[in-house]
Amino acid sequence: MTDSVPGRLSISRATLDDWQVVSGWAKDEGWNPGLRDGPCFFAQDPEGFFIGRIEGQAVSAISVVNYDEVYAFLGFYLVRPDLRGHGHGLATWQTALAHAGTRTVGLDGVVAQQANYRRSGFELAHRTVRYMGSVPPGAARSAQILPVEAAGLRAITAYDAASHPADRPRFLASWLTAPGHRALARIVDGRITGYGVLRPADGALRIGPLFADTRADAEELFDALTAEADGTPVLIDVPETQPQAVALAEARGMKPTFETARMYTGPVRELAQERVFGVTTLELG
Repeated sequence: MTDSVPGRLSISRATLDDWQVVSGWAKDEGWNPGLRDGPCFFAQDPEGFFIGRIEGQAVSAISVVNYDEVYAFLGFYLVRPDLRGHGHGLATWQTALAHAGTRTVGLDGVVAQQANYRRSGFELAHRTVRYMGSVPPGAARSAQILPVEAAGLRAITAYDAASHPADRPRFLASWLTAPGHRALARIVDGRITGYGVLRPADGALRIGPLFADTRADAEELFDALTAEADGTPVLIDVPETQPQAVALAEARGMKPTFETARMYTGPVRELAQERVFGVTTLELG
C-alpha cells in the first residue's frame, strides 16, 4: 500500500462499497458487469481488490484475486478517463500484482491493452468473443435439467474444477445462489453432464459459466437458462478455440460484439477446454 500524500496517488485495498464505483466505470467501458457480481467476487478473496485515490477521489482500480497457492486472476484494470496517461494505472497494477506473489496470473485483456500485457509477461492462450442476441424460446425443458441444488455444491464444484485453472468453492457458493442468478445443471443417471448460470446485467442477461460434456448438453442448458428471457438481449463470452461453443452461439442467432484475449504469466493445470461453452466472467476467469 502507498501512503496518502496531498496531490499524489494513494493505493489501498478496496471495500465492497468502493467497488460499486468501479463497477460503474466498467459499465461505462461497455463491459456490462452483472448487477450483483461484487459480493460474489469479494467472497473469493476480499483482500484482492485495490483502488487508487488522489485527495480522496477514486481514480484507478484493479483486482488480483487469489484462488489457491498457485493461481490468481487479474481484472478490473481501470483508470478514470480524465486522468489517464499519468502513470496511475501502472502504479496501481504494480501494487496489486504483489498480492499474487509467485502465482501464475491470468487475465482477459481488451484489445487495446494486449501489447502492454505481453510486455508484462503475459502470453496469449486464446481469444474470447462476446456474443449477443435476443434469443427465441427453445425446446421444452428437459426433465434432466434441474436446479443446481439437486446436484449439490460439492458435485458442482468438482465438475467446475475440470474446466477452470483452480478449484473455487467459495466463489461458487456465492455465484450459484446470488439474488437474481439462475443456476441449472443437467443430470443424467445421477451424473452431472453440464451446468450453467444466468445473471442480470444492465439491460441484458449474461450466461456464465456454461460448462457441458457435449454440445447437446450445452444446448439444453442454454435453452433452459434463456427460456424466460422474453426478448431481453443475452450475452455469452465464448472461447474462440471451442468451435462447438461458437456454433451454438451462432445457431441461436447471436452475433459477435466484443473480444478479449485470455493470457497467463505461466503454466496452469490441464483443463477440459472442450467443456467450456461460456466463460464464467472476464473479471475473475
